[in-house]
Parts: sequence; C-alpha cells; structure tokens
Amino acid sequence: MKPYSNISELIETLESEMKLLTGQITTLKKEPQSFNEQVIYKYIDTGSTGKTKDFVRSLGVKSERGSLFSSGDVSKLIKDGADDISSELLAIARKVVSMKNKNGKHR
Repeated sequence: MKPYSNISELIETLESEMKLLTGQITTLKKEPQSFNEQVIYKYIDTGSTGKTKDFVRSLGVKSERGSLFSSGDVSKLIKDGADDISSELLAIARKVVSMKNKNGKHR
C-alpha cells in the first residue's frame, strides 16, 4: 500500500487497488482465445517456464524454429508478447515473473 495523508486518500487507494484486482480476476476467468494465450495461462498457473514447456511439448507443438519448445521460448513469449495475447493477460504473467524474481519460488 502506498503512503497516504488522510482517510480519504486511503479509501481512494484501496478502491483503485480493488478495481485493478477485479480486472485481473475477470481476465483470469476468461477462456484462452489462442494457443499463445493458453501457454500464458499455463505459465500463470504453474509459475514455471519448465512446467509450461513440458505442457507445450505434451501437446506436440514445436517452437517457431521447428525444434522442441523450450523454457526460453516461454520466457520470450512473456517478454515480447504476441498479437494474439491480450495485454491484460501479459501484464499478469509479467507480474508473476517479477514476483518470482523478487521472492524466489513464491507467488
């Protein structure tokens, strides 16, 4: 929570955070609209590029290079995005990456 100088500011901050969280929940409740979104949902679910890579490989999908899908491909997708991934979903995935980098394996 960010600093505040009075209750009115605190209420405004909390309402803003609620609006953000409600939007994130709405985004996460949606069904994936593309394969790339399915990959991003899996990453958000597991918090692991390795587990996400294993998921993609289990589907028999190869990378753009024509080789087996790698953890690096998952990271690249999160970092660079794709035209068929919603910006809201990418923002959540990037937040998961940030949380993992700050806190290790914790989400």
